[in-house]
Amino acid sequence: MPRIPMGEWVNDAVDWLQTHFSPVFDAASTVISGMQDGIYTVLAAPEPLLLAGILAVIACWLRGLTAGALAFAGFALIDSIEMWDDAMSTLSLVLVATIITLVIAVPLGIWSARSKTVSAATRPVMDFMQTMPAMVYLIPGVLFFGVGAVPGIIATIIFALPPGVRMTELGIRQVDGDLVEAAQAFGTSPRNTLLRVQLPLALPTIMAGINQVIMLGLSMVVIAGMVGAGGLGGAVYRALGNIDVGLGFEAGLSIVILAMYLDRMTGALGHQVSPLGRRALAKAKAMSKSGGVQVWNYRPQPAVAIAGVVVLALVAGGLSMFGGTKAANADDPGNVGKGKKISVGYIPWDEGIASTFLWKELLERRGYEVDAKQYEAGSLYTGQSTGQIDIQTDAWLPVTHEKYWAKYQDKLEDMGSWYGPTSLELSVPSYMKGIDSLEDLKGKPDTFKGRVIGIEPSAGMMGLLKDKVLKDYGLEGEYKVVDGSTPGMLAELKRAYAKKEPIVTTLWSPHWAYSTYDLKKLKDPRGAWGKGDGVHTLTRKGFSDENPAVGKWLKDFRMTEAQLTGLEAKIQAGGKGKEQDAVRAWLGENPGLADQWAPVAKTSKVAPAAG
Repeated sequence: MPRIPMGEWVNDAVDWLQTHFSPVFDAASTVISGMQDGIYTVLAAPEPLLLAGILAVIACWLRGLTAGALAFAGFALIDSIEMWDDAMSTLSLVLVATIITLVIAVPLGIWSARSKTVSAATRPVMDFMQTMPAMVYLIPGVLFFGVGAVPGIIATIIFALPPGVRMTELGIRQVDGDLVEAAQAFGTSPRNTLLRVQLPLALPTIMAGINQVIMLGLSMVVIAGMVGAGGLGGAVYRALGNIDVGLGFEAGLSIVILAMYLDRMTGALGHQVSPLGRRALAKAKAMSKSGGVQVWNYRPQPAVAIAGVVVLALVAGGLSMFGGTKAANADDPGNVGKGKKISVGYIPWDEGIASTFLWKELLERRGYEVDAKQYEAGSLYTGQSTGQIDIQTDAWLPVTHEKYWAKYQDKLEDMGSWYGPTSLELSVPSYMKGIDSLEDLKGKPDTFKGRVIGIEPSAGMMGLLKDKVLKDYGLEGEYKVVDGSTPGMLAELKRAYAKKEPIVTTLWSPHWAYSTYDLKKLKDPRGAWGKGDGVHTLTRKGFSDENPAVGKWLKDFRMTEAQLTGLEAKIQAGGKGKEQDAVRAWLGENPGLADQWAPVAKTSKVAPAAG
């Protein structure tokens, strides 16, 4: 059967949409990012514990004193593990996605409930949207909207829309038909029948749909973190990329607290706004009064709750308004950036982490405001090509990242190689006797379970290994390359090395693993890996013209192997999340390097002439 070129059709459709609807995508991105920034600003402005108090008062009003106390404790815990800013960023992302989803889902659900034709037409579309793997939505999202929160929000909207539509339709269809007929018999218009009969009675089901939309939105935050959405999803993605169990647990726990709070509040709000729910609450309240007052079930009146929220909000706003931060000295000759923002993206490779946080520290010392985020390689290059990311310092050229450079070179500037040459290789522990060359792997797949432990599938090294290296040595049918991540490969190497088990992994030089473990680089007599790469710094097109000082610093930047491996070792010793602290300590041990890599003109102060 001939192959249907469906993928090519989809690519052509995407290209056509990019060409003809780019202004529409830009406008939508501006609106969505503006909404997210606005909500985040409101959430991040107060002191964390004051906002926790406001959220606790809302919980107390909706569910009682116990819920309020638990809500405050949960949000205080998020603050204590230093996840507050990420949690508020995630909350703002979920709120924006939920608002836009409901604006689309509720009217569409109402229309589906009132028209069998619309219902039949939307059902397969909803099935497609809900069963398609959510990660797939990020691909066109990044192409249409770039990297950051917007493609994450768009993917969340698409993924969370079906339950909103279906629960709205279900709620309206479940309203007793006799009630609808009675309303119509008394001359009620279809519009008033919907607003005064069907929607009020369908509210419990609709609120359940809203709850599902919020929960699905939270489930998407980790996927959104892959394209630079930040927040708790970014923290989980960093933990996954670095195999950092502690960071993953902290971020995951924060997501759980947010999910539980939103789940309980939307459920309680459904009881508050629904006529049936209000009757049930009134009945429960009457029964509790007859059994005596229970302090932990106390729920303040709405006026009291609103007054409490207003008071706490005013206190929070006052502290935020008058707290302020000390501005940088504009007359300082070292303050070249004067607060200008620069974004840096990196792949979680050791030399990339080291060089990224090195330049983050150097640029911040020169007065720039630097935002460093981790990305998957494809998202990083796409973000740079669209101008959303200014700098990356870990482009392996001309081999490893060849396909990205071929695609995006017209939209990027190459600042040159700051380290090289590198080498790509397969490595085995030194206790694997008789395995010294790639040729020695032939006929021995059972020894290594037929596996080569790889890194990120998007890495050029992986494509070269699968398409050329294994083929040149006749290993294609014997070995399977296991896609994963760099930290995952290192974790597998550590586990096998501790047990003295056979293992063959992808590696490259320089890498700290060679000083930590006794490894052998398998020789490549046929030259399948090609010549070594240089590690290049790339910037978006036009960056060096806009920032000539930084452009010159990046072009002149060079590191020796001793400097690079020393910095990598310092970062490894410092632990995850302490990369910039490790950089500062390393620069302190190597005085003069900061001024050498990011020099500024020296000025001498001249005493004013006497009047």
